[in-house]
Amino acid sequence: MAESDQVQQTESSRLKIRRWILIITFLLIPVTIFYISPIVIMMGASEGIVTGTFLLYIILFILSLFAGRIWCGWLCPMGACQELGSPLIRKTVKEGWHNWIKYGVTVLWIAAISRAFLAAGGIKGVDPLYGTVNGISISSVQILMIVVMIFAGIFIVAFLTGRRGFCHIICPIAGIMVAGRKIQNLAGWPALQLSADAALCIDCNTCTKRCPMGLDVHGMVREGKMENPDCILCATCADVCPEGVIQYSIQGKKKS
Repeated sequence: MAESDQVQQTESSRLKIRRWILIITFLLIPVTIFYISPIVIMMGASEGIVTGTFLLYIILFILSLFAGRIWCGWLCPMGACQELGSPLIRKTVKEGWHNWIKYGVTVLWIAAISRAFLAAGGIKGVDPLYGTVNGISISSVQILMIVVMIFAGIFIVAFLTGRRGFCHIICPIAGIMVAGRKIQNLAGWPALQLSADAALCIDCNTCTKRCPMGLDVHGMVREGKMENPDCILCATCADVCPEGVIQYSIQGKKKS
């Protein structure tokens, strides 16, 4: 019993750490937003400049090859915006065609970036601080208002569609990271994922109720299929499970 209590205490601490990290990433938006914004990468591409955003997305794609969408679960300020407002978001995003919209957005976005570089005559330079003033993204009231409106729009999408609705339906970064995860699954090299012991499950459904993405985690556990393109590997389900059914693991392709 003491060991079980210690595990639950550790998991609770991890959950608190994740929440604080998300709060910090949200508060750092005035500094970091131009290093993350899909819009800024387009602006740079139109001038033939590889921006900090471009470099970050390359890093995120490589990260997704080994850790899926963990960026979305632990560090993304757009995700943090939706989670901080989660008490106001009651419903979950339903399965269906709208979950595929983000892949179309990703394809169109990449195509637009490629076209912008071609129109600019190719890559002319690399500027990690592109668009910032001494490394700070928001340097005027006007830019601040634009950023506020963008994040308000992100929250409205989530409010209307369900928990982390922007991540489910629109976010082009999600499409990139899902692609990386699919490549990892096909190649089969070891990567971070969630695993579960269904024999320990008591069907309390707490994992599903607390999932920030609104996934049917309980169903995933019972079906023995913990892999889901919309799983952000936040491990909230593991942290709230009273029986320790779910946990992080490093696994590759299973041999038949």
